[in-house]
Amino acid sequence: MRLTISMVIAGLLLPQPGTAQIRSTGRTSDGLCRRPAALPILRPEPKLDKAGNQYGKESFRPAPPIVTSAVLAPPPPPPPAPVPPPPVDASRITPPSMPVAPPPPAAPPAPGSSIVVTSSRVSSDDIGRFPEPASSTNPKRPGDSAFTRRRPSQNQPRADLLTAGEHDDLLNPELYAAYVDRFLAREPLDGIPRVDTQKTLTVAVRDQRGQPVPLAPVTLTCSDGNTLTLATVADGTATFFPSLDRLGDDVRIGVPGATVRRVTVDGASTQTMTVTRAKPVTRALDLAVVLDTTGSMDDEIAFLQTELRAILDRVRARHPGLSLRIALIVYRDEGDDYVTRTYPFTGDLAALQRNLAAQSAGGGGDTPEAVEQALARAVALDWRPGAVKSLLWVADAPPHADDIARSWQAVEVLRAKRVQVVPVASSGTERGAEYIMRAAAAATQSRYLFLTDDSGVGNPHAPPAIDCYKVTSLADAVRRTLDAQLSGRRIEPAESQVIRTVGTYDAGRCVLPSGWQPQNSQ
Repeated sequence: MRLTISMVIAGLLLPQPGTAQIRSTGRTSDGLCRRPAALPILRPEPKLDKAGNQYGKESFRPAPPIVTSAVLAPPPPPPPAPVPPPPVDASRITPPSMPVAPPPPAAPPAPGSSIVVTSSRVSSDDIGRFPEPASSTNPKRPGDSAFTRRRPSQNQPRADLLTAGEHDDLLNPELYAAYVDRFLAREPLDGIPRVDTQKTLTVAVRDQRGQPVPLAPVTLTCSDGNTLTLATVADGTATFFPSLDRLGDDVRIGVPGATVRRVTVDGASTQTMTVTRAKPVTRALDLAVVLDTTGSMDDEIAFLQTELRAILDRVRARHPGLSLRIALIVYRDEGDDYVTRTYPFTGDLAALQRNLAAQSAGGGGDTPEAVEQALARAVALDWRPGAVKSLLWVADAPPHADDIARSWQAVEVLRAKRVQVVPVASSGTERGAEYIMRAAAAATQSRYLFLTDDSGVGNPHAPPAIDCYKVTSLADAVRRTLDAQLSGRRIEPAESQVIRTVGTYDAGRCVLPSGWQPQNSQ
């Protein structure tokens, strides 16, 4: 039996056979200034040995060894001697007209043929590969019929050739609202509230020189006395969503070192708060990579294995003295050989590289994956309070239908911790996954990245429902995004890095034609 959305919301979390046992520790926030409830606690992950193999998981124990008896039984009696053939009259045998050639040696198996190995038949094309069909060990769940099964990659592209676009829905509120309306009209999605980018309250904290103040706590006090606090990101802003955050008609804004201000909540507005003294900024970045490692993700895994170290080196070169830590969470789905594996934050990039190198694609089967557990593991990481916090979510599949609410709950807790979620929509991203990823990026004041087919290699990539963007290499897109989150300013690609431009693009904004109406957007 699977958890339903109503059970998750009510906190009636019951242990399920074969799944991580959970107990609720959360509390709901009634009234105004809604705060996310705490996440349930997941059961500890199975441990890894020095070779990276998992142990302590009952359902995946190795087969017992074959044991031979110390006392051997006497050998069976020899078979009786064969009866000799009757004598043959040699004069009646006709000699052959030509010698008979010996049979040719067996040819090696052709690609796609079958090979018998220890009584198990496998395809030669599948040796060393990973996709597993949906089966009794990895069944398709109720409510997932709208999700199509993804195919594994048919070739291995050069990771440095992967191309991508990026989009900021907070800079394009009208287009995002139109996209949400179109999506929900076709495919209602329970468990995720609407992130209304057209109605926002942005608090910009500045020092006396007019410079942005990052990591400044901004506290809203609603009319019923409830409070909601978010820290500013590197550009000195904290964006609240009146509907999502349930702000009511008016709020009081409080920032340490600034005068409290009461404002009316109406439409989209920005309130600038000037502080008399700002704390010195620590140059620190905590980056968590949350990576789907199911069968269709081999090209994205290869990209991270070959490119991530170079991206981080370039980021550190642009920010001298940067204290950088990185964590890795890989995930698949229930019924696979693992659900999640967590490698905690470390400043040792060589160790990160070894952990990445140990990963491969496999499992999956049906489209949805254990997104909710992977994001919950990310929440539990030891994020530093004084660091810029970023989560690179590389995936192409949504959570299971009955796990959507809990996945969004994890996004809201990450937002409360001021972790900016950077989705990288990968090969063949399903529409529901795009919707969840874009909502997570908008809610956490981040950007949505998506792979494109410009490189001509790898799996086909689903075209995004986005009106304008510039295509660059994926490595450049990731580096620019991390650089922007550290510097607090938007960084555009150099013209030499742009492969092509879609729509009318102006520094992250799509220029709308005169008289534009939502129904005209594709």
